[in-house]
Amino acid sequence: MTFLWKCPFCTHNATITDSNFFSYSARFFENNKYGYQELRVEVITCPNPKCKEYTLKMHVHDCTSDHLGNIIPYKKPKETWQLIPAAEIKVFPDYIPEAIISDYKEACLIRDLSPKASATLARRCLQGMIRNFWKIKKPKLKQEIDELQNKIDPTTWAAIDAVRKIGNIGAHMEEDINLIIEVDPKEAKLLIGLIETLIKDWYIAKYERQKSMEQLVFLAEEKENQKA
Repeated sequence: MTFLWKCPFCTHNATITDSNFFSYSARFFENNKYGYQELRVEVITCPNPKCKEYTLKMHVHDCTSDHLGNIIPYKKPKETWQLIPAAEIKVFPDYIPEAIISDYKEACLIRDLSPKASATLARRCLQGMIRNFWKIKKPKLKQEIDELQNKIDPTTWAAIDAVRKIGNIGAHMEEDINLIIEVDPKEAKLLIGLIETLIKDWYIAKYERQKSMEQLVFLAEEKENQKA
């Protein structure tokens, strides 16, 4: 087995082979109502010599049987648990506001357990970033996003408004309480991905640009001093 992989600990891109990958499967039945189930454990060790951390993931699959009576698990698992690390959380510089990082981390931690709640936290995180970075404060998030429209590119603005709309699913009850709109983990991951992109594009890019400008000013002052 060979596949591309990115370590969640050191962010090292690697090609994983059998020397870095371990899996174990076990089937059980014991008269449960679902029939045969397969439990699969997967371990990947980072090949980066400076890291060597391992990830641990567990899946449960429903099973079927072929015409010969052989038990065959479905390819798509019905449940998945990311055990180590507990979530895919990127490490950001400490100059990012603590409240924003806190909401971001919590959204990552509950992404698979409660995607709807994760989407709500991504929405909250987004509002905090708009208020902190852009200094836009309105009674409602929609009003804040509307004011932001002329300050950023249209594609990013549309994505930000999408976070608001999807986050509203968890934040507000539908008028028809019997109408349930779900958010799946893949959708929650997309929302978290936008938050990560905005942190980089807004906070980190601004910080690095400021540092670069300060270095240029310092360099110019040094040259002036040398001339004097």
